[in-house]
Amino acid sequence: MSDPVALPPALAERLAPLAPTLIEQAQAGLVVKDAASGVWLHANGVMAGWLGQAATALIGRTNAEHFGDAAAALRIAEQSAGPAPAWAEHKVELGGQRREFRVLRQRVSGADGQALLVTVWHDLGPERRREAQLRTALEQLEAQQQANEQLRKQQAQGQGSPRDLDTGLYNRAHFDDQLRREVDLSTREHREFALVAIEIDPPVEAAAVAPAARLRVLEALGRLLRSNTRAMDASCRDDGDRFAVLLSGVGLATAHSRMEGLRRQCATQIVVHEGRELGFTVSMGVASFPHTAQTQDDLRAACEAAVADARQRGGNRVALASIQFIAS
Repeated sequence: MSDPVALPPALAERLAPLAPTLIEQAQAGLVVKDAASGVWLHANGVMAGWLGQAATALIGRTNAEHFGDAAAALRIAEQSAGPAPAWAEHKVELGGQRREFRVLRQRVSGADGQALLVTVWHDLGPERRREAQLRTALEQLEAQQQANEQLRKQQAQGQGSPRDLDTGLYNRAHFDDQLRREVDLSTREHREFALVAIEIDPPVEAAAVAPAARLRVLEALGRLLRSNTRAMDASCRDDGDRFAVLLSGVGLATAHSRMEGLRRQCATQIVVHEGRELGFTVSMGVASFPHTAQTQDDLRAACEAAVADARQRGGNRVALASIQFIAS
């Protein structure tokens, strides 16, 4: 973190009277102490409310009278404070409750040269509660995702479906049959279609490498592909982290637009494993028949070249195969 930029002296002088008001509105506690003795010289209303006393009743006392067993640790932190602002976290007991605070400390000189210690207290309780709520929500989302995937797999097994159990997409053999039919249909009717090769980018987080975490990513991508393809389209898990999508009757520009939307969805998808949120991105290569290739094998090769280009350029992108120009 970079050092804070000092305010011009004239501006700092003009803002100084506003500081206590701003601290109060931010629901932060403010205490000014004698740096040498630790005696409290000023406390704002927020701090007084936390301690359950009038602000005037806090003046002239020390940490030992307000924080009990935590006073020694607080005093050690105060004695190490210098002219540069420094943050530290502390746990103290207030009103019979254990509470957490983040405290900013800075030594300053008073008008008469007295060394003062300014402390600003920020209550971490609301932040900790939000973190706990987020963890609970992620755990619930993970449980729901796992339950849905388990139900889908059970249904697929019972129906003898030609689909990959992990993703719910077609397997390679069934997809190749559909691709052959699409090539024949497009050749007879002189219409185009698009083929897309998709590869999951290497994970950034080490936690995403674990097999169970990788399975959550595969399931999530399967859900996205199923929800982003029409009844006349087809998508399959090609092999491992590789996928393929057939977009019937779709040209190169439209295919690129649709896959760009899918790429953005992948980059923002919430995938949860063991209460942790995992992210993933994909690289895509888009080719069209017959503009970038005129045979099924050449079409696949064009997709592979395009997805390799997307990976070489850093991943998380959609690359288009080159259009062939055939001399008449």
